Amino acid sequence: MARRDFNMRPSGFEGVDAVEATTRHVFPRHTHDQFGIGVIHQGAQKSASGRGPVEAGPGDAITVNPGEVHDGIPIGDLGRSWRMLYFDPEVIAGAVADMSEGGTKIFEFHDPVIPDARIVHRFRALYAAMTEGEAGKLQREEMIFILLAALRPRRTGEAVPEGIAKARELIEADPALPVTLDDLARECGLGKFQLLRGFCKATGLTPHAFLMQRRVALARRLITGRLPLAEAAIAAGFADQSHMTRLFVRTYGVSPGLYAGMH
Repeated sequence: MARRDFNMRPSGFEGVDAVEATTRHVFPRHTHDQFGIGVIHQGAQKSASGRGPVEAGPGDAITVNPGEVHDGIPIGDLGRSWRMLYFDPEVIAGAVADMSEGGTKIFEFHDPVIPDARIVHRFRALYAAMTEGEAGKLQREEMIFILLAALRPRRTGEAVPEGIAKARELIEADPALPVTLDDLARECGLGKFQLLRGFCKATGLTPHAFLMQRRVALARRLITGRLPLAEAAIAAGFADQSHMTRLFVRTYGVSPGLYAGMH
């Protein structure tokens, strides 16, 4: 995949990544550890989401929650283009806590595709403020609140069963550690097949696929912290740098080296 397909731009705001893409790339099922908010500019795509299959076209706003399983397939031969802002969960949690006057920090975006011109306008204004370097921190913070207010985040829905939650927490506690199906089944008190079936139902991924996603997310954080790529690969639990690179590109559409160059 050509590097020109994806352009990561400095946002000048801690905890926020800005990405522009024009691509025919097919994203397999994956997750992010950040909230994503963006707009489709040209073309269209279909994708899986936490609300079922959806389609988005020009002028549609799109959102994704941390841990939400999704993919991305272009509709037609010309691909599609979009701009996205990815927010670390702490950024959104802090804003939501403030908006609810301390009532809660736990929210999710309910609609993966939003055909709302007002939201699109607010996103474009925020994206420009984040990437063009003219707006100060005060203005950018204000614009985050304005966009979130329009998006109306809602409380998280159905809870994950306790046993499956324990298995997921075991993976999330240290994704770099090797783990077996026996380990997870013992943690949640289920048979291995029951665990596999329940885990897929609750998360949309098998335990192995979930583990790989958590390792990719860990590698991204380590690279953001300027750890050399080879060291980040080992620290995140990958066999080597090439293994990390393959999964990183599949998930984020850019190589770890290109991502590192933007941070």
